[in-house]
Amino acid sequence: MANLNIPRTEFAAALSQVASEHGIDPSSVLESIELAIITAYKKDYGDKEGLEYEVKIDPASGESQLFAWPEGEKKKKEEITPAGFGRIAAQQARNIIVQKIREAEKGALIDEYEKRAGTLVNGMILRFDGDNILVDLGRGEAIMPSPEQNKKENYRLNMKLNFYIDGIRETAKGKQIIVSRSSPELVACLFKREVPEVSSGAVEIREIAREAGNRTKIAVYSKQSGIDPVGSCVGQKGVRVQAVIEALGGLEKVDIIQYNEDPEKFILSALSPAENLEIKINKTARTAVVSAPEKDLSLAIGKEGQNARLASKLTGYKIDIRPIEETKEKKEIKPKKETEKTEMKV
Repeated sequence: MANLNIPRTEFAAALSQVASEHGIDPSSVLESIELAIITAYKKDYGDKEGLEYEVKIDPASGESQLFAWPEGEKKKKEEITPAGFGRIAAQQARNIIVQKIREAEKGALIDEYEKRAGTLVNGMILRFDGDNILVDLGRGEAIMPSPEQNKKENYRLNMKLNFYIDGIRETAKGKQIIVSRSSPELVACLFKREVPEVSSGAVEIREIAREAGNRTKIAVYSKQSGIDPVGSCVGQKGVRVQAVIEALGGLEKVDIIQYNEDPEKFILSALSPAENLEIKINKTARTAVVSAPEKDLSLAIGKEGQNARLASKLTGYKIDIRPIEETKEKKEIKPKKETEKTEMKV
């Protein structure tokens, strides 16, 4: 096989071209073809017990020879190539080369998207496969498993969306590209796309808590003086955050919060839009008891506890919200005493 890289005939030229274009090792292609030819022979002519087989392929011409011998007696090797077997061998060769090309292309695609994990990609809903959704990425396909889907979105064929590349997973069908519409990191990537200060690093996204399709809380921070991290993410007249909301389907509420190293201040900000809150925290146990006046209690807790739940995820503290007991101090009105006249003795 020393002449694998010298294209002297149509077969050698094709093999060399395929190998160079798709990064395939020519020797591995030939080895696969040899195994496929033996399998084809056994299928068509029977597998005789006690025999070992070998195929030799001329890497220049593509001509193949089939040999067999009793087990452990290779010295008795004889050629058993059937008449007209060349057609079968040629078909096997074509099949293997096509298969190797597909494997090489898929491998290259997997490598590319493995490097792009953690970023945004544009895709289109291609088809539904049970609970999974197959997404067309242009050059290849990705899978969006059920947990990565936003349950509030109504997916349909040919629907174009932004997806978060979650990474590569090993499945029953081999390695697959996994994309997501439910990941909190999708929100982070969208802000990075829409907000130049986030893209440049001037504004940092410190924490994200998300319940896809309903609400997201995102904590932002900036070390650079003169930069308002919250204002940068909101944008003039809310144009930047609105662009993110539209990319999320248009229904999800996004709260942008100033990150603070002080856990008390951070928790109070995370519970916005509720105001007038009082807080006591236990840093060791990472718990916080928050007292809210009656008018802000429902805002602090949120619908079905969502506001408090997201604030807890965002800050990493278990938050207990209680109503402030408003007690009225009763003032006792004391009756005025008559002034006693004292007789003074002279």
